[in-house]
This record gives sequence, structure tokens and C-alpha cells, in this order.
Amino acid sequence: MPKTTTVLALAAAAAGAAATAWTVRKLSFAMGARPSGARIERLRRSPQFHDGTFHNPVPVTAFPEGSGQQTLQDLLASSGRRRPVAPIPIATGDADRRPATGLHLTWYGHASALVELDGRRVLLDPVWGDRCSPLGLVGPKRLHPPPVALSQLPAVDAIVISHDHYDHLDLPTVRRLRETQTAPFVVPLGVGAHLDRWGVPADRIIELDWHEHVDLAGLTVTATPARHFSGRGFVRDRTLWASWVVAGPTRRVFYSGDTGYTESYASIGAEYGPFDATLMQIGAYGPAWPDIHLTPEDAVSAHLDLNGNVLVPVHWGTFNLAVHGWAEPADRVWLEAKAHGIPLVVPRPGERVDVDDPPAVDGWWQPIACAL
Repeated sequence: MPKTTTVLALAAAAAGAAATAWTVRKLSFAMGARPSGARIERLRRSPQFHDGTFHNPVPVTAFPEGSGQQTLQDLLASSGRRRPVAPIPIATGDADRRPATGLHLTWYGHASALVELDGRRVLLDPVWGDRCSPLGLVGPKRLHPPPVALSQLPAVDAIVISHDHYDHLDLPTVRRLRETQTAPFVVPLGVGAHLDRWGVPADRIIELDWHEHVDLAGLTVTATPARHFSGRGFVRDRTLWASWVVAGPTRRVFYSGDTGYTESYASIGAEYGPFDATLMQIGAYGPAWPDIHLTPEDAVSAHLDLNGNVLVPVHWGTFNLAVHGWAEPADRVWLEAKAHGIPLVVPRPGERVDVDDPPAVDGWWQPIACAL
């Protein structure tokens, strides 16, 4: 081999190795960090933690026999109906003012939402990234742009994270909020290890176990049970998952996070409710994971258990994470809520809703749903 060719081959190999090493470092950084040190000691004191991991009080079943193959077949057969046939309409909210009273909710897509109550603001599970993935080139891609830039969000009093899955805890979003906001991140036990690695100051990280709370700016934020799991890599359940209660002097909101149906909803409603509004996960369900995500009908049942008033569905419409049709969760929750006489609001991404004067459901998603 001529000398020049040898040098070029060695240079190409070195470049490839460097690129691979860079990708591995980037992937590792995006995955976050495992709890260690004093954080591990606190995890061990949790009633939910034993044998090195967190556990649901009632065990969950994932991928029952035969469901994995069926899920793969369904994915291949349903690709067309899992996305809208036209652009998703988005609204530009007017959350640039601080209401002195009342309760307003803005859904930004997927599980990301802004709760404005009693003159304070709480940002839930903000994910502004283009993909819910540790790498920008693979993973579920957004079906609509964020309705507002992170830099345009008003100042918030708390940033609440339900668990550490990529569609709820997004590295680029966290790093941006670290710079544009001053509010603390309120997270379940162990999730603070990720934030530590990503440069969030320790005094802006508040970790809670189920039924623990923190008082912030006149609000009480409480971690409550959920039936799910956690993990950003090959190791699962080293961090906790949670639902959340946000309570002000006069108004209360419940956020489900990701969860399957659980009898805990009745006890949460009895202890922390009633709720002026619930934000309930309705999407990404299927026979392969019957216990870790609510179906739309489960969401309505949970809302009733919680003693909620207005139901606002979340966790649908933005990312393709399951085999059901894109519009199916909204259609099903509308029918089920109507059957039970429950006030329902299905906002467009970015639409700010006055819970005391909720808009009627207009089926905005149906004209752009695939008919397959």
C-alpha cells in the first residue's frame, strides 16, 4: 500500500474511532447518572425501594406471552394511521401575565403543561426536544413544533418532573431551563442524579418520595403514587416515578404522570382532593403493557376516583409511542367522559384554558386523522 494511502487509511480509522468515542460520550451524558453517595442512602429509606430498585406496590406485567410479536406486527400494519394527514393546529398562548386569581392550564403537547393557579405557575414535564431519545438522529420525532420557545415562557415557581423516561425528562430542555428560569426542579427520588450531571445547581433540586411535599411560593407540591417504571438505559427502576398534586390556597390540580390504573387514585382523592382539574395520561397504551399506561377509559375512571372536576387529557398527539391510531385516544376519552357526564377539555397544543370557563370540545383533531 502506498505511503499516502496508508496515512489516509490511518487518518480515516482515527477519525472513525474519534467519532465513535464522541457518540458514546454524548449518549452516556444524555442518559444521565445513577444515584450515588448520600442519594443512595435516602433511596434505601424509601418504602418503595428494596433489593436495589424501586417497586410498584402491585406488580406490573409488561409484554405478556405473545404480545411482543403481535405488537411488532401491529406497528408494521398501522404506520399510516399513527400520524395526522395534515399539520396539527397549534395556538400561541397568552401566559405572559400572572393571574391574581383563578386557574388556567396550557398544554404544550405530549405531557408538557403549564399550571397557573392562585397567582403562581408550575411547569410539568417540559420536553421541547425534537426527539424523545438520547441521540438527536433516532427515536420518536415530534409531530408538531413546540407552540412557544422555552425562552418565551413566563417565569415559573416550580418545574415538576414525573419520572426519568426520555419523553418526560429531556436533556436539551433541562439545560435550557437551567439558564432561562430560576425555579427549582421538583422530582422523584433519584432523578436528581441526572440533573446533577447536567449542571443544575444542587439548591435547585428537590427530590421527594411518595406523600412527601414541598412548599414553594405559596404552593404545596406533593409527590403521590403512580404505577409505572423508570430508566434511561439498560438498568431499570433505580429512580422513582410519581404523580403530583399541586395545591394553592384555593385551587388544586392533579397530574397523573405515566401510570397504569391503580386503586391509589381513590386514596389520593380522599387525602388531597377534590381537584378543580386533573391532567390525565390517555395515550401510548396497548396489550403489550397493560399495567403501566392508562387507556382513555382508565383515565376517566381514575378522574372519578380522584374526585376531579374538569378533565384535561395529556400524553397524546405529539410522539408516536404505541400502535394505536393518532386520534384514537382523544376520540375514546371524549366518548367516555360524555358517558359519565364529566367536563372535558381537549385543547390544541399551546391553547390556554380557563378552568372556570372551559371551552366546549370541538373535535379539532378529527379532520386531520388518518381514515385507515
